Amino acid sequence: MSKLTGAIPPALARPLSVVGALLLLVAAMLPWATFLLNDGPYPEKSTLQFFDAPFELTGFRWHLLLFGIAALVVTFIPVPGKGRVLRALGWGGLAISAVSAVFILSEGGGFGAITAADGNVAFGSIVGVIAGVALILGGTATGITDIPDLTGRLFGMTGWGGRLTAWALLAVAFAGVLYMVSLTLTAGGIGGAAFPYAGPVFLAFLGFAGGLLGALHGMGVTRVISQLSERHRAFSIVVLLVCAFALPFTEAGNSYWMRVAATIGVYAVTAIGLNIVVGLAGLLDLGYVAFLGIGAFVAANLSGATAAEFDIHLPFPVAALIAAVVAGIFGAIVGSPTLRVRGDYLAIVTLAFGEIFYRSALNDVGGLTNGSNSIPGIPPVELFGQPFNESVDLFGAELPTGVLYYFLIVLVVGLIMAVFANLKNSRIGRAWIAIREDEDAARAMGIRTGKAKILAFLVGATVAGLAGAIFAHNLGTASAESFRFLESVTLLAAVILGGMGTIPGAVLGASLLFVLPEKLREFDDYRLLVFGLALVFIMRFRPQGLVPDRHRRAELAGETAEGKSIESEGEQLVLEQEQTTQLPAVGKGDRA
Repeated sequence: MSKLTGAIPPALARPLSVVGALLLLVAAMLPWATFLLNDGPYPEKSTLQFFDAPFELTGFRWHLLLFGIAALVVTFIPVPGKGRVLRALGWGGLAISAVSAVFILSEGGGFGAITAADGNVAFGSIVGVIAGVALILGGTATGITDIPDLTGRLFGMTGWGGRLTAWALLAVAFAGVLYMVSLTLTAGGIGGAAFPYAGPVFLAFLGFAGGLLGALHGMGVTRVISQLSERHRAFSIVVLLVCAFALPFTEAGNSYWMRVAATIGVYAVTAIGLNIVVGLAGLLDLGYVAFLGIGAFVAANLSGATAAEFDIHLPFPVAALIAAVVAGIFGAIVGSPTLRVRGDYLAIVTLAFGEIFYRSALNDVGGLTNGSNSIPGIPPVELFGQPFNESVDLFGAELPTGVLYYFLIVLVVGLIMAVFANLKNSRIGRAWIAIREDEDAARAMGIRTGKAKILAFLVGATVAGLAGAIFAHNLGTASAESFRFLESVTLLAAVILGGMGTIPGAVLGASLLFVLPEKLREFDDYRLLVFGLALVFIMRFRPQGLVPDRHRRAELAGETAEGKSIESEGEQLVLEQEQTTQLPAVGKGDRA
């Protein structure tokens, strides 16, 4: 759509935007399906048969109404980055409408379900799609300028006034993130036979969330929050932890989502460990999930599980520590071939290791995995006599089962993030980055590349082993099926999608790639297709990842740490230098 900039007359910007905004309002109040679908009426009272209250809007219809009102306001009021905001709202409305239209088409049996059938009409989705396209064109005609920099308006404040204002903004922003996370987890419910439309409802919500985030980004709000969180890093970390601990008190605070959130946290920790190997050191590891499995099976054998090989019952901290150490030893062993091979050949070595581990665990080689029967009956973690797999009363509120595992993994994620940040900024972290950029140049500069690469494998495997110990105790069983090659691919995709070499990127990538299959179970057959398409689009339109570090942003996107174009910044610097050199000459001429 950026290629259309200049092709649409600016005079059409406001008419197109107004038409798109009004059509979004109309689409929200129209019926969307002419008759009952095969699995029952489409949700949010959008089926014509149940369309008795057009103004009682909920779900995706309410989201379209909000987008329509926001687009009208932005059209007539001066707003920073107006073109970007309108275009983001248009894309959000288009996504919501298109998802519902496609699903109703596939379940209803043709275009009659979304247009007219047997004298009944329902054009809600069609009008919504037209509205989204009109808004996109209107925003493009308005002009896609650089993302506005609002930081100066706030950072000009000094002393406690500026500090308290920044803290208040960060608290509100992170509270909003917590609310959106809760809505994301609960959008569409759990699904299954009870609610067969969970998938499209969730995808429509993602369209709303994407449009909202795009609009805030276009206004420069996300840049302000990023700048503030960087300047007040300690406060941001504290608020984020508080928000994470507050998740059980939201709508997502039930046993199902607490267990899912704890599992996501385990994979987030594992992704951070893989980010050390791939993101910092640049070593492609296709068998990384094996270290997660080593940690899980070691912890299972040392924790007194019913089918364990050893009759040993160690406390969880001791078993987890031993699991991490054993996984780290195997990581150093696997990393030793990096002294001789690199690139694709190293990827083949790690792929072979992962497959060897999976086959060995599946066939119970050594008698430590119980084969295809897995190791059940792993006892839960206990603290002061309170099992982590039971509900707990906290401040008069009864929290669901599994919440203590969630609290544990939040603490572990925070700890691993702190370790990763210190490693990245340390001498060894800079050595890893140098190896990633050019191993021969790094060796010429005196870096002991072999030792550094083995250390990267060792640290990454240790982190995965710790995550595996928590994973086994959380599920209560350790099975070889949980550590297949597909899981390694998913972890690698999470690192690339989120942004190689960044902490938030690994957490965000792992969360997305493990939440989406849980929310889209009816599309499970297309999981690999979705992953492949997502990676293709990311590599095409955002090769630096969703949350890139400054090095990869500059290398792959040509942007500064603030998101500005390096080329435009260079041109601006040249102009300023030319003006500076011309001023003395003008002064001499005046005196003459």
